[in-house]
Amino acid sequence: MNIRFKPKVFSSLLCLALCFTLHAFGQSDPRGERRVTGTYAIVNATVITAPGKTLEGATILVKNGLVENVGKNISLPPEAQVIKGDSLFIYPGFIDGASSIGISKPADPERPANFDPSNPPDELAGITPWRNALDYYDKNNNQITDWRKVGFTIAQIVPEGGMLPGKSAIVTYGGKESTNILANNTALNARFRNVGGGRGMYPGTQLGIMAKFRDLYKNAELSAKHNRLFASTSGLTRPEINKTLEAFFPVLDKNMPILFEVSNDLETKRAASLQRELGFPLVLAGVSDINYSIDAIKTSNAQVLIGFRLPNDKTANADLEGKTDEMRGRTIRIKEAYQEILEGPAQLEKAGIPFGFTSMGGRSSEMFKNIRLMIENGLSEEAALAALTINNANILGIQKFAGTLEKGKLANMVISTAPIFSEDAQIQHVMADGYLFDYDISKKSKSNGANGKTIDITGIWDYTSDTPAGSSNGTMEIKKEGDSLRGTITYDNPAGSGKASSEMNNITLSGNNLSFTFNVSAGGMSLEVTVAGDVSELDFRGNMSLSDFGSFPLNANKKPNQRNQ
Repeated sequence: MNIRFKPKVFSSLLCLALCFTLHAFGQSDPRGERRVTGTYAIVNATVITAPGKTLEGATILVKNGLVENVGKNISLPPEAQVIKGDSLFIYPGFIDGASSIGISKPADPERPANFDPSNPPDELAGITPWRNALDYYDKNNNQITDWRKVGFTIAQIVPEGGMLPGKSAIVTYGGKESTNILANNTALNARFRNVGGGRGMYPGTQLGIMAKFRDLYKNAELSAKHNRLFASTSGLTRPEINKTLEAFFPVLDKNMPILFEVSNDLETKRAASLQRELGFPLVLAGVSDINYSIDAIKTSNAQVLIGFRLPNDKTANADLEGKTDEMRGRTIRIKEAYQEILEGPAQLEKAGIPFGFTSMGGRSSEMFKNIRLMIENGLSEEAALAALTINNANILGIQKFAGTLEKGKLANMVISTAPIFSEDAQIQHVMADGYLFDYDISKKSKSNGANGKTIDITGIWDYTSDTPAGSSNGTMEIKKEGDSLRGTITYDNPAGSGKASSEMNNITLSGNNLSFTFNVSAGGMSLEVTVAGDVSELDFRGNMSLSDFGSFPLNANKKPNQRNQ
């Protein structure tokens, strides 16, 4: 989501953003970054070179940003800088199959005076396939830091816009002085929505978008044929240059896929139907309702990217006792639907369909928690790791230099204190494009205390935070209602002096990890703020994410008269 603020509103929101933050892994911001320009070795570590391939007590030798060697009994050159890897686990760097992090939305065009809603200009209809994601990408966006902290080292960035917003590119999350560009024009993006069309402008419906897509594709085929004939035959009329149709030429040549963003099984089936009719290479991003989508995926031979964000599980975990028959039936249906979502990735694995993960619609603070839920519901750890590494490398066509830890590949790796999908795992280092990022790790408190009781977070909490816009403070009150947690948070009012309050949504306590969201109204807009972090019965420590402005640290303490004695 891209948001424009007046300075006063932004200043207030920035203060707000620091009001209350909690980071899922208790990691601080990087202490610094350093490029591995010489020879560098991590010795005596557990190295997972690829999903299902593990070397115990192994060494990784890195030289000038590339993996020089990996294995046991490696002779180290005298100039090698050695880091002890005892008790550390090293994985290939994670790859994001489709990301909008760091991408801004182009300004909406103005309607011409002679506007015809039945035949609008391409830009008004959301048809801009010639645009390049790199032209709207900010490599210094704060959210990139958040995703790198959870292990991502490479991302395919997708442009914002309408039904055909533009072409993707592949970037690394390396150092700021590097361009960080790996590949350009890697996919032509499509989705079942336009920009300002809707009612009264064509194409304003999904069926209209399908018809328009089909029309553009067929016209692109005719244009490409005309160009070839004109180049080889005399006496033909010169073909007109049309940048919309020319953007399809690499797709027609099978050198570029269509990356179709889908949000439900109906959209998946419609994208697959277009593929079967027209024959283009297809990548489906955001696949859900997998029970009802597998046949369409198979018949279209599509590659698949699924999000790891899960819906709110409050109702799915609700107690049926005391409910009316109608409410019981409704709750049971929600529980069944939620269970199908949890089991979806395992169904893809069982069907032999490789898939990758995409961050689109997800939050970095929820990633590992949600992947663990998928694993608990049948997905193998090997398939989960493949979806973060080699599968996405194959989908993006970068498997020759990314996705596994092998000699000659980019020095992209995730270094954790425990097996990556275990609850105790903390990421201590991430190497991206030869840049090493160090993260503080904290000793995690146990989810249960010595008396076996779950952490009690109910009560009133005071928080303070310092931001570039100044200091801010407020309170958070959490109550337990049945099996659910409810809460209210106060913050500096963006509209003026005093405090404002908001309901805390999606409150989840998993072990010693607390996460929730709340909404803020400012300047006529509603912003969703995401909070996640480590919690004890006395304090919080973590981060909060606010739209495109990144994450910010905060300290919060329970009021003395609210503490258990």
